[in-house]
Amino acid sequence: MSTEDERFLQRLLATFKLEAEEHLGALSAQLLQLERSPAPEQAASVVEALFREAHSLKGAARSVNLADIERVCQALERVLSALKRHETAVSRELFDTLHSTLDVLGQLLSHHVDGGAAPEPALAVDAAQRLNALLAASLPAGHSPQPLSPVASAAAAGAEPIAVARPPGDTVRVATAKLEALMVQAEDLQAFKFSGEHLGHELHALAQGLADWKRRWDKDARQARMLRRARARAGAPDGANGGNARLLARLLDGIEHHELRAKSLSDRLAQLQRAAAQEQRGLATRADKLLEDMKQVLMLPFAALLDTLPRQVRDLAQASGKEAELIVSGATLEADRRILEQLKTPLLHLVRNAIDHGIETPEERLRLNKPRRGLIRIDVVPREGNRVEMLVADDGAGIALDKVRAKAQRLGLTGALGTLDDRQARDLVFESGLSTSPILTDLSGHGLGLAIVREKIDRLGGSIELQRGEPGQGTRFRVVLPATLATFRGLLVRLADRRFVLPARHVERVLRVARSAIRSVENSEAIEVEQSVVALVSLAGVLGLPPAAPDGERVDPPVQVVVLTHGDRRMAFEVDEVLGDQEVLVKPLTPPLKRVRNVAGATVLGAGHVVPLLDVADLMRPAPHGHARRPAASPAGAAAGRRMSLLVAEDSVTSRDQLKHILETAGYRVTTAADGIDALSCLQSGDFDLLVSDVEMPRLDGFDLTARVRTDKRLADLPVVLVTALDSRADKERGVEVGANAYIVKSGFDKAHLLDAIRTLI
Repeated sequence: MSTEDERFLQRLLATFKLEAEEHLGALSAQLLQLERSPAPEQAASVVEALFREAHSLKGAARSVNLADIERVCQALERVLSALKRHETAVSRELFDTLHSTLDVLGQLLSHHVDGGAAPEPALAVDAAQRLNALLAASLPAGHSPQPLSPVASAAAAGAEPIAVARPPGDTVRVATAKLEALMVQAEDLQAFKFSGEHLGHELHALAQGLADWKRRWDKDARQARMLRRARARAGAPDGANGGNARLLARLLDGIEHHELRAKSLSDRLAQLQRAAAQEQRGLATRADKLLEDMKQVLMLPFAALLDTLPRQVRDLAQASGKEAELIVSGATLEADRRILEQLKTPLLHLVRNAIDHGIETPEERLRLNKPRRGLIRIDVVPREGNRVEMLVADDGAGIALDKVRAKAQRLGLTGALGTLDDRQARDLVFESGLSTSPILTDLSGHGLGLAIVREKIDRLGGSIELQRGEPGQGTRFRVVLPATLATFRGLLVRLADRRFVLPARHVERVLRVARSAIRSVENSEAIEVEQSVVALVSLAGVLGLPPAAPDGERVDPPVQVVVLTHGDRRMAFEVDEVLGDQEVLVKPLTPPLKRVRNVAGATVLGAGHVVPLLDVADLMRPAPHGHARRPAASPAGAAAGRRMSLLVAEDSVTSRDQLKHILETAGYRVTTAADGIDALSCLQSGDFDLLVSDVEMPRLDGFDLTARVRTDKRLADLPVVLVTALDSRADKERGVEVGANAYIVKSGFDKAHLLDAIRTLI
């Protein structure tokens, strides 16, 4: 194959990829719509649409010689054709098979086009055989599925075979990498715009300095002219009285000459200043217009983010033994593609939490007089200031705020438990390590999900809050995000000889406070702002910088304070000087500085100085709500400095040695037991901080061992971690019933999960 043919094939595959992704997305969405049991007329329309999408994908795959994708699509066509003719009925097995078929097509597409991992050799054949077997089982006796030829398929669909879809004439498909490269260049132009503004200010300062000098020079020139006129009236010619007179005459001539020269320079500088200002305005206008146009090019509807969620909701609910439906509104609203990409993980966390912790089982919902199927809603609405609001709500069990308060007290996240109102308690759910889940598993209960959600949304320049979480009433999270990235307003502050930028959206006010007005509240400094007490901390101290040298000119200078807000939090920071606010261009940190505490990015000021952009969420994290945070626990253990003592109950010698090695390497003292009876004997005769136990053991299994531990008054509060091969939902529920604190499945065993669970529990 020639180089030109190879390039053409690559372009053809790129076109096929875009078309195939559109078809797969449409198939998934329509299949979910059919699964909701619509009215018969609507169901027929959905089946027809499914058939057309499968047929089009088959034709496109044939045009690029992807026989395995064509084979699966042809089998999919047969099933959908039988569904159209009412020769087969919808069922759970049908939907599961069709969804798994779409997964297979996605894997094949990733391999052929993106160079992803090679699938199993028989993957396409197995998928086609499952579809054929499903069809054969549903057809009446004496009938067998007949292969559909391409022409017959087209006739059944009422359309000609479709090869590779061509874009409309007024559009063009461009790789997103190229668009993002152009976006970076458009953003870089902003730096030149800011530099032009800085040079304009410098030129203005130079003109002001020249004008001041000219005013002083004009005064000297006037005095020189007065002296010349006085000499002339006295009848003394310029060349009279020898050398001194001639020197004086030359000085007077020089002064008058330089006066004219200064006027010429002043006029010339004024012209340059006007021209520079005009050029700067033109550059700023064009740079802003180019950046805005590039932002619009990179804008995508929220549907690009949300279209895959209904399928994920279905799969997550099915895996949890629940039923849930997702309803989305406002998906046509647009946002920067980069924001949507970064929003995927936080949104999936919220949806997974809604299903895992919120939506009840069908039986429980019926007992509570709720619909059998749970409901999750995502509403996207525009807000002022180029911002977007996203509401994620469910009608599940809600959040028990009393449990949140109790867990926060145990973790030391608050020292004034009784003073926390519901709003403050709701904000605590975002604290790392805080979870009200009755048991830890590999995926939930660690109290990390919502903390990660808030951190990622903070880094996008957004905010998240829990608006509703009453028990039995479901939960609702409110997420506010910028619609676009790049420039924003920042407050420039100085600490000694260093400068920093604070996001203006988090700045509530700037004020000067007399040192006599600083109060001491709970051993911490505070000031009064609008009749409320706000904690005061040194920004230099938070950043680990040395304090500025004292001002020797003033006996008691006032303190310069910036009051920052983040969500429901409010805190005052002492700075050395506020230099003003300005528009800045934000650049994210890159490796090896991908995650630096207290720093969200950097910007370049007009003079070429790189200035850090501070992360307000990190700045406030050391003392949320004015309370001290609990220091991280060390596996070396308690205040007395002793090593934590763990008991491992495991009948397999290999697994027992593996667990013992992992835990001892992490710094724990480990005792082992061969089964449940041996473990119970060790617990009754010794002191342990935590029990790690297998479930399937002779004489006394892990479930019964945990139940006996909970009935013993001395051991009732002992944390228990079950590490087992049993991964069914019923087994996990059994673990909750007997009182286990964590449940880790061996099939997906990761020592980090085990150590995280232990650190969380002790």
